[in-house]
Amino acid sequence: MYFAGVDIGSTMTKVVIISDKGDPISIVKGPTGPEHRSLASEVMNVGLTQANLQLNEINYIVATGYGRFNVPFSDRQITELSCHAAGVHNLFPDAKTVIDIGGQDAKCMKIENGKLGDFVMNDKCAAGTGRFLEVIASALGIKVEDLGAISSKSTRDIQISNICTIFAQQEVVSRLSEGESLENILAGLHTALASRVVALAERLSIEPSVVLTGGVAKNTGIVRAMKEKIGHDIRVPEEPLITGALGAALMARRHVLDAIKNNTPVVTSQRRLDKTTLLYGEH
Repeated sequence: MYFAGVDIGSTMTKVVIISDKGDPISIVKGPTGPEHRSLASEVMNVGLTQANLQLNEINYIVATGYGRFNVPFSDRQITELSCHAAGVHNLFPDAKTVIDIGGQDAKCMKIENGKLGDFVMNDKCAAGTGRFLEVIASALGIKVEDLGAISSKSTRDIQISNICTIFAQQEVVSRLSEGESLENILAGLHTALASRVVALAERLSIEPSVVLTGGVAKNTGIVRAMKEKIGHDIRVPEEPLITGALGAALMARRHVLDAIKNNTPVVTSQRRLDKTTLLYGEH
């Protein structure tokens, strides 16, 4: 049997296909555009090609993320919070605190007994998100993926007092005109962003072990700043973007295996699973 998770986030769409043992056999990422339905199909098709499978060979598909209701071939929709918790727990069974910094929001979650406990979110302002770094990088004429490497050469942090994206952009330009080095300015920016996210996480109380996910987790400057602010080591998945899709696939697997164990049918959007017999309906 095979299971899939589709995570349509604000900036990236991810698909993970796993086997009946829960092992990933296909992982695909693509930028999220305005056409969620067509993009989800495109990314899924790439994943199916990698796994050498057809869509009707996937026993159950869970969609998650902001665009989860726009995945036409999904069998169930589950919130990204629950899916992130499931994905992180699979990768780091002892994880207690998860901080996810995406393109448009930051989420802090507590994992209790392998499942989502409490959570807090910042989805009202770009400050403390990947968008904050994208705007600054664009203003400086550098690639956002280079921010971490550049800041690693800093000798000190230049304090950035404005966390508002627009005002921070103006402050960065002003600091450059004053002769401050780009490396030190970026280190200060990372510290400012980390401070905001850690303050959000502290509303739940930060408990080790701590895992950082989302696209911003690829920024080594942010990881360093977060470690300093939290005072604990922070673990980052090998691919921090796919924890939500992985969790969705694992929850799809759990749903079907539980049904088989309890000898109950699973009704899907396109087909019905009764124990191990697949009956395909209209597509």
